[in-house]
Amino acid sequence: MIAQNNSVRAVLRKIRVSPQKLNVVVSMIRGMRTAKALDVLLYSKRRIADDVRKTLLSAVANAENNNGINPGSLFVKEAYVGYSIKLRRFHPRGRGRGGKIMKPFSHLTIVVEERVEA
Repeated sequence: MIAQNNSVRAVLRKIRVSPQKLNVVVSMIRGMRTAKALDVLLYSKRRIADDVRKTLLSAVANAENNNGINPGSLFVKEAYVGYSIKLRRFHPRGRGRGGKIMKPFSHLTIVVEERVEA
């Protein structure tokens, strides 16, 4: 008997926020049911929580439309953050020097899975 994999993912690339700040928001929703995770993200004070919420909604829509999974039985199986590019800028300092300014970008991946309660 072959086990059926009911996990679906959504990926958001090149988000203009550092991976450390994004990981704080993503760690709040790991392992939650999707309805509760959406509520947590809706009332979060973090700026990036809106983009994470849109990505989670995309993963739920992918599960519903592409795989025919009931959205009420989904939970966040995995949510992880990856490094992307860094824009390198400089700020002029005294005596002809320059200070480095690094502007990091991130990737976000959210995997949702159907959980059947017995």
